[in-house]
Amino acid sequence: MSEARALRLALVGSPNCGKTALFNQLTGSRQKVANYAGVTVERKEGRLHGPSGRHYAVLDLPGAYSFHAASLDEAVTRDLCRGFYPGEAAPDVIVCVVDATNLRLHLRFALEVRALGKPMVLAVNMMDAAHRRGIEVDLQALERELGVPVVATVAVQRHGARDLVARIEALGTEPHEPDRQMPEGAAEDADALHAETRRLLSLAVSMPRRTAAVDDALDRWLLHPVFGLVALATVMFLIFQAVYAWATPVMDLIDGGTGALGEWVVATLPEGPLTSLLADGIIAGLGGVIVFLPQILILFAFILALEESGYLPRAAFLLDRLMASAGLSGRSFIPLLSSFACAIPGIMATRSIQDPRDRLATILVAPLMTCSARLPVYALLIGAFIPQQKVGLFNLQGLVLFALYMAGILSALAVSWVMKKWRRDKGEHPLLLELPSYRIPHPRDLLIGLWERAWIFLRRVGGIILSLTILLWFLLNFPGAPEGATGPAIDYSFAGRIGHAMTAIFAPLGFNWQICIALIPGMAAREVAVSSLATVYALSAADDDAATQALTPVISDGWSLATALALLVWFIYAPQCISTLATIKRETGSWKQVAVSAGYLFALAYLAAMLTYQVAAALGAG
Repeated sequence: MSEARALRLALVGSPNCGKTALFNQLTGSRQKVANYAGVTVERKEGRLHGPSGRHYAVLDLPGAYSFHAASLDEAVTRDLCRGFYPGEAAPDVIVCVVDATNLRLHLRFALEVRALGKPMVLAVNMMDAAHRRGIEVDLQALERELGVPVVATVAVQRHGARDLVARIEALGTEPHEPDRQMPEGAAEDADALHAETRRLLSLAVSMPRRTAAVDDALDRWLLHPVFGLVALATVMFLIFQAVYAWATPVMDLIDGGTGALGEWVVATLPEGPLTSLLADGIIAGLGGVIVFLPQILILFAFILALEESGYLPRAAFLLDRLMASAGLSGRSFIPLLSSFACAIPGIMATRSIQDPRDRLATILVAPLMTCSARLPVYALLIGAFIPQQKVGLFNLQGLVLFALYMAGILSALAVSWVMKKWRRDKGEHPLLLELPSYRIPHPRDLLIGLWERAWIFLRRVGGIILSLTILLWFLLNFPGAPEGATGPAIDYSFAGRIGHAMTAIFAPLGFNWQICIALIPGMAAREVAVSSLATVYALSAADDDAATQALTPVISDGWSLATALALLVWFIYAPQCISTLATIKRETGSWKQVAVSAGYLFALAYLAAMLTYQVAAALGAG
């Protein structure tokens, strides 16, 4: 059968049933990830080649507890299974995956899927875990009562899906009616679904206890109001340190590699606009994107491991009440924490937040977390204007840096609280979580997940970053300095002219034209502002450390303390990062949300910096 005539096989199931692991077992590396048309829900499709030579296009549909959709994920699954999703053909065969250790919850959804009347196989997954807990599942009884093929699977074992493939191959592709039917309309009746689920459980399932003993023992500590928070803080500290510290050597290698490539281009090609475009625009632009990849992979390795282990829902449960008071949810904690290293992986990590409202709120406040890119600017200004003196047991410069971090955290909570008050949906959305059994993540699933996210990051963000970096290169290099020019070339460029024009706008903040010019290339990344200031002041510096050392005496003599404090406050809020804005566009699919994010952040930056400058100047720091 040709690839064009491949049968469409849809995997459906509730979250935590092992559906994605089964998808990886069936398709291996023959899979691609995109988004469904018009929404940000992830679309995963792979290829399965059956022993008979038949080809299948396997869809891993978003997890759903019911066709009565409570989220965008569930709505996509419902519409696609029913054949109503625009641009997507209905599946020829449905494989409904259920967790053998949690049939009380998952069988109910299987009954809704069966009521569609499509060719269907019920895959009872995690049978190995069920056997260890003493749970007995009579697969023949389930098959007899449901009227559809039922097969046991163990998605984490090498041949754990062999029987499933055989049953799919033997299944006809013509729609059929199941042998046993629920009464008309029962699939839409919650009471009837519960009654039928209880009947099936009594006939086919023997369960010595509802939860595993090891799960109960771990939960007594990990969900404890005190010890649970201590354990969570330890886990989060490890993630924070890993993302921030472990990625540094690889990031340095990538940064050094792109820098060496740029130098080679400059040394090899003749001097001119094309060489500058390649070295300063394209190579620097690509390097600015790829350098984030180690942080992305380390972050998602932890996120995937926590999710696969069953711990992530418990962390969300522990923090939900605290986060809800600020208009967020417990699921927002990990994305916001990871944003301290970089807002890009933090925004990407919001995919674990099911409620679209909470996910959007988390995306919009993530840039307020103090990312590592702010540190070069903070180090420059604190070193130039804040004296090295003790305040009790603490260093004054360290206290100022800590205050800048806390200002970002408190501002994020305040903004999310305001968004909660302004949004149309005033109702509370309680956090409903299934606490799955603890399990050890499978390395294959982690590696496949990391590969998917690396490719998504490079494909989705790279194009926008590269194009905007080239645009900034053009603004900084054209037109060139005229004959006999005495000032730095940047002063005569489009960016320089814009900087002089911006002075009238930023005068209330105490910013001179040099600072205004540095803010323009600083849009690509905040840390670029340091080297940009060095260029503006016609200083020659090989790197940001050298630029900082050279700039310190210049700005300490030429700027007032009020100006320095205003610039520090500006960088707490201003969205000086094209990468972050591009990621917001890709994750929300909306330029409107990019405009809202950039608009409110610039407004906060301007107002806070102006207030800081005016107050400091009035107190004699001008």
